[in-house]
Amino acid sequence: MSTTDHFSRNNLAKALSPYLVQHSGNPVWWQEWSRAVLDHAVQNNKPILVSVGYSTCHWCHVMAAEAFSDMKTAEFLNRNFISIKVDREQRPDIDQYMMDFMNAQSGSGGWPLNVFLTPSLRPIVAVTYLPPVSDEHRISFLQLAERVYDHFISAGNDTPPFSAESSAPPESDESTVLEEIAGHFDNVYGGFGKGQKFPPHSTLLFLLYRLSAEDNEVLRHICSGTLNAMQLGGLNDHLQGGIFRYCVDRSWTIPHFEKMLYDQALALWNYSLAYRVLGNPEYRVMADKIVQCLRECFMKDGMFITAYNADTEHREGETYLWSYDELELILEPEEFTRFSEVYIISREGNFEGKNHLLRKGTTALGDIETKLLAARNLKPQPSADGKIICGINALAATAFIQAGRLLDRPSLAEEGDRLIHRLLEIFWDGKTLGHSYYGGTVQRQSFLSDAGAILTAVTMLFENDPSWEVTMKILADYTMSFRRDGRWIESDPDDFLTTEASWFDHPVPSGAALAETGLVRFAILTGKELPKAPFRRYFLSDFYNTGVLVRNGFFHVLTTKEPVPWQFLPVNTIRKTGEPESDCYMGTCRLPDY
Repeated sequence: MSTTDHFSRNNLAKALSPYLVQHSGNPVWWQEWSRAVLDHAVQNNKPILVSVGYSTCHWCHVMAAEAFSDMKTAEFLNRNFISIKVDREQRPDIDQYMMDFMNAQSGSGGWPLNVFLTPSLRPIVAVTYLPPVSDEHRISFLQLAERVYDHFISAGNDTPPFSAESSAPPESDESTVLEEIAGHFDNVYGGFGKGQKFPPHSTLLFLLYRLSAEDNEVLRHICSGTLNAMQLGGLNDHLQGGIFRYCVDRSWTIPHFEKMLYDQALALWNYSLAYRVLGNPEYRVMADKIVQCLRECFMKDGMFITAYNADTEHREGETYLWSYDELELILEPEEFTRFSEVYIISREGNFEGKNHLLRKGTTALGDIETKLLAARNLKPQPSADGKIICGINALAATAFIQAGRLLDRPSLAEEGDRLIHRLLEIFWDGKTLGHSYYGGTVQRQSFLSDAGAILTAVTMLFENDPSWEVTMKILADYTMSFRRDGRWIESDPDDFLTTEASWFDHPVPSGAALAETGLVRFAILTGKELPKAPFRRYFLSDFYNTGVLVRNGFFHVLTTKEPVPWQFLPVNTIRKTGEPESDCYMGTCRLPDY
């Protein structure tokens, strides 16, 4: 078969990405990203369409069924472009570069992220969703492709290059950071901002650790108001545990129903920490339910899969919604009465005529919730993205380690230990970490986010077990290999540009923040002195700012001959075994009294 024949068809059926396989039935001649595909575009002087998304992306599914299934659109793309599909979770470097271009072009972004480029990879224009047929608000995707092609024929590679730089957010002082966070807080509904509500994982971690060092009524109100809203409202899966991606409204009522591993990991860490810092026993219940969700829904081969779709049989949230009559039929009259006293339900429903469950309070209904979950499990279920991502699994391991300490449940910390062992077995080849695992194959490309996440987790394991010291040192050196000329790079692949690391700590901690945090902890645990560091801008860098708390003395550095059980220690403690014994905190060292 000639090279041209090979590229004259859709080649995604055997891709090692559930997202790419979802597009294998499109009439568009989709290719996987590779040097061979890029060389083919150059050799044939064809512009490139790069379409980036992920398997649980609702609008990605819509475009797959609409524009990318439209024969006229496909025929035009196949004749004039090289079309490449990219799973953003497998290639965060490509996604970041394309998203930086779109943000620079239009000030906003999203997925699917469709970018037209010259054969030499100079971006021309980027869009998210466009319909297959133009309407009064938007041109069709075909019309855009036609305009791009006309531009390419007239301008060729004269398109100006785009340089994506991801410099660290501006420095700030602590009081300014805290004031800005407080100013952004929604005093009515909890969370931040006045629009759709995302779980602010990194911001909550920063505030809770700051509260552990010094009580503050305003910060306490922000944390409890947000955590309570997330627990009682529509973000929470009240039957099985775990949280959805975000809520589309200010009042945390209706979520976008996808479930992501990273949300479960960070929420587990936050609720376990909040249980100790704020003293609310309901946060322990929430943490236990998240563990249930992780074990029942996400665990595979001793690790955790990536995500669950928002859609079931092309209807968003269908698995999780209940009609009033359905609830009456499943529950006995006495059960239905009790259920109605705790949950907000109605005949008209709150989402397309059905009820997404919201709680009025924290009263437990274990027997009824178990019964409804069993009934829900008989319904059609959302599809899963079964690939396993190294760094996100390392975040999950960190959450289990922290939950074990904070909830006084050592078995959870042991699960975190086993998970890190498993990740190193699968992803570490002695020199580099792979990134994702699917279909028995490891994606061997190296990313800073994986290195920083697994180093951070291993520094926590070392606190419990000094035998991790050699591994910790190796991973610290490996993480430092991503440092180039004073900047962090996310990846340095042979089929794309070297990409600078992101500093944006939402929805997951950035690669740069994870690396900095892991290395700060490594330095402290190995006895190195670190100068204080400035905080960085609120919200953008709140996970990084948690690492600054460590660096600036807000964490106890406890050294004892024998390990002190975690339940007797402040939550803001880094524990070392050795001599001389000391408790160093806020610039002062004294003899421990634990």
